[in-house]
Amino acid sequence: MNPKLALEKHSVDVCVVGGGVAGLIAAVSAARRGSSVILVHDRPVLGGNASSEIRMWICGAHGQNMKETGLLEEIQLRNLHRNPQGMYSVWDSVLFEFAKMTPGLTTFLNCTCNNGQLKDGRLNSIDAWEMTSQTWRRIEAKYFIDCSGDSILAPLSGAETRQGREAQEEFNESLAPRAADMKTMGNTVLLQLEETPEPQPFTPPPWANYFDENSTLPSRLGSGLGNNFWWLELGGLTNTISNAENIRDDLVKAAWGVWDYMKNRGPQAEKLINWRLRWLGALPGKRENRRYLGDHILTQNDVTAEGKFEDIIAYGGWSMDDHHPAGLLYPGKPTMFHQAPSPYGIPLRTLYSRNVPNLLCAGRNISATHCALSSTRVMGTCALLGQAVGTAASLCAKLGIEPRDIVGDTLHELQRQLMEDDCWLPGLAKPALPLMAEATVNASNDADASILLNGHERIINQVDNAWEGPAGASVTLNLGTPAQVDCLRLVFDSDLNDSKRMPVLYPHNRKPVTMPKQLVRAFQIEAQHADGRWETIHEEDDNKRRLVVLPVKDEIVGLRFTGKSAWGDSPIRLFSIEASTTPIPLSEDPPNGQSWTDVVNSLNPDDLKEPDHGLENSSRGQSRVGA
Repeated sequence: MNPKLALEKHSVDVCVVGGGVAGLIAAVSAARRGSSVILVHDRPVLGGNASSEIRMWICGAHGQNMKETGLLEEIQLRNLHRNPQGMYSVWDSVLFEFAKMTPGLTTFLNCTCNNGQLKDGRLNSIDAWEMTSQTWRRIEAKYFIDCSGDSILAPLSGAETRQGREAQEEFNESLAPRAADMKTMGNTVLLQLEETPEPQPFTPPPWANYFDENSTLPSRLGSGLGNNFWWLELGGLTNTISNAENIRDDLVKAAWGVWDYMKNRGPQAEKLINWRLRWLGALPGKRENRRYLGDHILTQNDVTAEGKFEDIIAYGGWSMDDHHPAGLLYPGKPTMFHQAPSPYGIPLRTLYSRNVPNLLCAGRNISATHCALSSTRVMGTCALLGQAVGTAASLCAKLGIEPRDIVGDTLHELQRQLMEDDCWLPGLAKPALPLMAEATVNASNDADASILLNGHERIINQVDNAWEGPAGASVTLNLGTPAQVDCLRLVFDSDLNDSKRMPVLYPHNRKPVTMPKQLVRAFQIEAQHADGRWETIHEEDDNKRRLVVLPVKDEIVGLRFTGKSAWGDSPIRLFSIEASTTPIPLSEDPPNGQSWTDVVNSLNPDDLKEPDHGLENSSRGQSRVGA
């Protein structure tokens, strides 16, 4: 560390390294649960593989009503509301908002972690270089969460990791190779195509790879438009960290060659006359390299057995999607989809280091074999892992314990908090809040509303756990006796069969996306006082959340929800209504932007004056050539 450069020191409860989907959600969840948090990210935008710099779509669990909820659903619903055209600059703004506008969370972008200090066997602090401000940042924290994908905190802390493919015999995995090796899944540079009203010729750069009908390309493309080009993959035969720059160069050459083939020679050429290359990535998306070793290593057999762990804190459900390490160089199928149950549970013991006690991890670097990782690595699953470790780290900070100490009642509290924050844990029902023990619910349309208290907040195995009624119908929650209520918790139906992905192709006259038609848009909340009087305490006409938590902070005997409208032609659908005596992280929109007039007025007026050059009699308005 150069002493001539600025050094700023920071101390927080939790430090998250890596601002992809897992890291962003880990940081926000820890902050919402009351911890002071710093998020360190080495790029100018958030989202990692889902960001505007890479643009991989967010995949998750297969099957009906299996979509991941929690913070990921909150983020994606906000994006649908703000970004119906599917523009990546707007998507960036949504992710920026979730980091920068979360109380208790400080975000350092363009900031690269490159050193770590241990104390008594724990990771005590890290050093990070903020390129844009030319500032060193030393960040001390009680707990660190590595969501960097490349597990950068492992070599800095001495945490144990593994890399490559395990041999079949090590974990008795039928999908593993007979002999272990260091090969991994490779990296990908993506393309995005746009249709226009007129023909669009294309001349490739002379250094682009040349593909013809004898290459492996036709079998990957078929006669389609390329979808999201996930198969444009290289690097798995070498180390995707140490050789990252060479892999990137090879991918860029291949990507330009792919578009040249599609546009000028392939069976797609006639369809693509009016299409042009809208965007080509310069930063490859990665799939696999270092993986932490935790107190449990998730295996193929854990996945196929549905992951029925006592310490379940998240779930997966993507196929075991194992890409050939040669990627685009391999003449056969680029990937083999091996069936995996959806859902299967993932245990807490895979999300922390087994030898650095205050180091947690989430994303594509968890404690798993290559076979299991081929399923858990997708970003919908990584989002759940991020929320799990963020919540776990905050709980550890509150109780002064290590992650492996989260057992028994403490484990149940972690699981309760996750479900309270709308993270479904398969096989578990959300525990009722204490205030709800004697509560009853009834509906104005005479439908059975007791289902709202069963702890299941989605359609599960084709059982619909929602109350449904026409616009204007209401549900009344009766507490029985007056009680001091802190907040009201509601869960709506946001359509968990819609992936809410960002687009990969931009056809001409593409239709904007819409909010889920069954999501409640407008509603009213009334509170009943001990004297029987009803008072309206909240009205909403532009709801964009599935989980809604509203302040009450009054002594009441009942609450009434009235659904005024949904976003589309749909009945009002509600999965849960609960009153709590203790705080739950509130549903809050970001603050309104400051008036520019106020910004200007906040300055010292002297700062807005023209500089005094002592040239009062000189002519103004003249400029120098080259200014």
